[in-house]
Amino acid sequence: MEMVKIERILCPTDLSTESDEALRYAVALARAYNAKLLLLFCADINSARPSNRNRHLSVDIVSLFEQALIRHLGLAELCDIKWEALAIENVRDVGEAISYQAKTHCADLIVMRSRRRPHAAILLGSTAQKVSRSAPCPVLVTHPNEVEWVSFSTGEIDLRRVLIAHDFSADSELALKYGGSLAQEYQAELHVLHVLDSSRHQEPELSGSASSSADIYAPVASTLQRAIPEDVFLWCNVVNAVRFGKVHEEVLAYAKQQVIDLICMGASGSDWKLSKLFGSNVERVLRQAPCPVLVARPIRTPELTAGKVTLN
Repeated sequence: MEMVKIERILCPTDLSTESDEALRYAVALARAYNAKLLLLFCADINSARPSNRNRHLSVDIVSLFEQALIRHLGLAELCDIKWEALAIENVRDVGEAISYQAKTHCADLIVMRSRRRPHAAILLGSTAQKVSRSAPCPVLVTHPNEVEWVSFSTGEIDLRRVLIAHDFSADSELALKYGGSLAQEYQAELHVLHVLDSSRHQEPELSGSASSSADIYAPVASTLQRAIPEDVFLWCNVVNAVRFGKVHEEVLAYAKQQVIDLICMGASGSDWKLSKLFGSNVERVLRQAPCPVLVARPIRTPELTAGKVTLN
């Protein structure tokens, strides 16, 4: 399997304690991949901050970022990491601004926090969901009260179980590329799950024939096995699973049962249209996941306007 290159990581924050939690993951990954960390302060037009704080931000944003970095560097020093401060204020659409900055600065990965506001997210879409729909690169979304795999004290990565939701599409192949690369890097257990959607198929067990169940599951399991590059088996313990039900429900249930550290799902954007806002399995998993979620998207650089797409 081709190892993923991560050379530039964008971490958007509003400098609140909550959004700052994503920085711990961004710092750990930047150190692991020797990547440059792009810290983006992004505030919308409704941001209610005292005027003296506004002046402080405009003058001393670098100092604020330094303080935030030091809290998450663990045993490392500030000079051990390459980073750059970016700041944009009074933007109308924060999600759109983050995606634009990621494209402008050729980011290979966005690491951000979701605040878990399910009712608002269903109606309007959270910033994390908006970025995951439009980003020019993969997006790692962390949440409150979830499985953690970056140490609070040392900042070291302890990734033990990675779940790939695989439906044999090009999008899920991309998720396998990123999730498999991370699993190999940290010799984590790799779980590859395919869900037979109950809304499209009659559940085999209801047919009353044991053979009919095997007729459906066996070829799917075999195809799933062949989808995994052979060299992955040399570095990881691989677990294949086929389940029957609603896709997002089975992905979430499996992640909880197996104590998964990271869920990887593919979403190129083709099934993330506004008309499908309520039906996207990726969005539903993002809202309820018990662990961080990596939404694997193709890398798009500024040259896209000239008809070129660069894949790392």
